[in-house]
Amino acid sequence: MISIIVAIADNNAIGKNNQLLCHISNDLKHFKKLTSGHTVLMGKNTYFSLPSRPLPNRKNIVITDNPNDKFDGCIMAYSIEDALVKSNNNEEEIFIIGGGSVYSQFFPYAKKLHVTRIHSSFEADTFFPFINTVDWQLTDKEENLFDSQSNLHYSFLTYEKK
Repeated sequence: MISIIVAIADNNAIGKNNQLLCHISNDLKHFKKLTSGHTVLMGKNTYFSLPSRPLPNRKNIVITDNPNDKFDGCIMAYSIEDALVKSNNNEEEIFIIGGGSVYSQFFPYAKKLHVTRIHSSFEADTFFPFINTVDWQLTDKEENLFDSQSNLHYSFLTYEKK
């Protein structure tokens, strides 16, 4: 199953200058808990934005359009189709972790969205596609969470494709 995991601001912003919009410690712990032991699939810019590369205890697949790119500890994919083949779709859940164009390209394949909704708006250059409730059903939520370090309110939301 293809799942997308993403932190989205109220204005659908997800990043600026190849960086996350903010740091919410509990969101990073949530990300690690959900993705550990699974395949994570990302674009090259997302790979370079990671604080630790490759992400430990996960199968890392990096999509690139440069056939000369080789990153230690990663499986390289050169198209969406190639990434799907190399992910060995036998796994229970494969996580798409960014960036913006990778999210957009995998959005039609996704069956589940793990969203951290940040209840604030940010200046950004990368945005997530609109989540239409005609196509997606909210199946789980943990609301009214607060991060004292960033002074931000947020929610964990899970959507499943109808």
